[in-house]
Amino acid sequence: MNDAPSLETELERARDLSVSDLADAIESIGFECTRCGACCKGHERDDGEGTEPHTATVFPDEVRRLQSDAGDAPNKDTDDGIEYDWRDVARPMPYGISEGEDGPEGETFEWALQTDACGDCAFYEEVGERADGSPKGGCRVHEDRPLICETYPFSVALGGTSQPMGEAVDERGMVRAHECEGLGRDISRDDAETLAAALKERAVRELREAIGVRDNYEPVDASNHDGVVVYDSEGPKRPDGTELSNAE
Repeated sequence: MNDAPSLETELERARDLSVSDLADAIESIGFECTRCGACCKGHERDDGEGTEPHTATVFPDEVRRLQSDAGDAPNKDTDDGIEYDWRDVARPMPYGISEGEDGPEGETFEWALQTDACGDCAFYEEVGERADGSPKGGCRVHEDRPLICETYPFSVALGGTSQPMGEAVDERGMVRAHECEGLGRDISRDDAETLAAALKERAVRELREAIGVRDNYEPVDASNHDGVVVYDSEGPKRPDGTELSNAE
C-alpha cells in the first residue's frame, strides 16, 4: 500500500507555503551568487569517465518564452524575423533515453535545458574573471531564465517537486539548500523574500506540471516517432517539441 501524499495534496501544501517563513529559512542559511558558473556547466562523472551534461528542468511555456527571447542563442531566419527552434532551447530529459543502433531511443518525462558540445547550458557564457582569476559566469537569457535557475541552490521538501543538482547540504523547515559555494553569505531581507516568492512559485508550478503529465499521459509507440517520445503536461511530443499521437 502506498501512503505517499497525492500530488493534489502536495500542491495544496505548496500553495499554503508562507513566503515569509521561506525567506526566514533562506536568510538563516545565507546566500549570494558568486558567478562561479558551476550550476550552469556540465560536471565530471562520478566514475571519472567524461562529463555529465548540465541538466535542469524547463517547463513547456518556459521553452516557448526562451524561443522568443532576444539573446544570442542559435537561431534560424523566418519571414517574420528571428525565431529559435525548440531544440535550440530544450532537449528531452535524458532519463529513460538510451543510445540505439539508429540513434537515441526511449520514452522520458519533461524537458531539460539544451546543452552545448561541452555539456554546459546552451545559454551559459563566460563574461570575464572573478577576483581569484577564475572565469565569471553569465547567462544570455538571465531575465527569462527558468524558475529552477532563478531559485538555485534552494528547493522545497515536498513530494513531486524536483531537486537541483548536488546533494542537499542544509535544511531549515521546508527549505533545502544544495551544494553551492555561495551558501552562508549574507543576504538582504528583500532579496530573501524575492527568492522565497520564486521558490514557492516553482513548487506550485512543478506540482501542477506533474499533475498535467499524469492526466494527459497518452502512450504512443516511440519507434514510430523518431525513436524518442517526451511526455509533458501538454501530452506526448517529438524531440522537436511538436505534438503527436498514436493516430499519426
